[in-house]
Amino acid sequence: MTGTSAALTPPADAIAPVRHPDAPAPGELLGAHYEYCFGCGGGQPHGLHLEARAGEGVTVTAEFTVTTDHQGAPGLAHGGVLATALDETLGSLNWLLRVIAVTGRLETDFARPVPVGTVLHLRAEVTAVHGRKIYSTAVGRIGGPEGPVAVRADALFIEVKVDHFIDNGRQEEIQAAMSDPDQVRRARAFEVNP
Repeated sequence: MTGTSAALTPPADAIAPVRHPDAPAPGELLGAHYEYCFGCGGGQPHGLHLEARAGEGVTVTAEFTVTTDHQGAPGLAHGGVLATALDETLGSLNWLLRVIAVTGRLETDFARPVPVGTVLHLRAEVTAVHGRKIYSTAVGRIGGPEGPVAVRADALFIEVKVDHFIDNGRQEEIQAAMSDPDQVRRARAFEVNP
């Protein structure tokens, strides 16, 4: 990072993150938390279709392929799409803590262009927890998980209650998610991101 803001620096009394005992096992595909999520949902034809896997400790890895739908400049990924991929990967970390949290702040650095057709390899980890605040960092690489760094981000997530979504979301989507007979899908619809 070129310089993380003070808002993304954990306070001295922050604690190390602890993986929840019921968190997905390392290597397990996390799947979409909501079918119509732009980042991970399969119901978004132009979405990222990002696939995240639980890692060791409080880490996740993810991949997404940049398509022509994700362009900014001709033949290159749009910076906002790359920031979305980082945000989605960072949000997936909350599944390992088993908390509902939303993005409070996201700072992104762009190190190199990402061409259309590239697979972006992402890795994120929680670095500290302080009350409802969850501090995390992520990196996106091209050419493989150890390839050159293309994008980086630091983030602050804030733990919220499910009411955050119920009170602020569009009611027809909220009702559809709440009436899903699959209890796991119903709960996961509200797990990560604003």
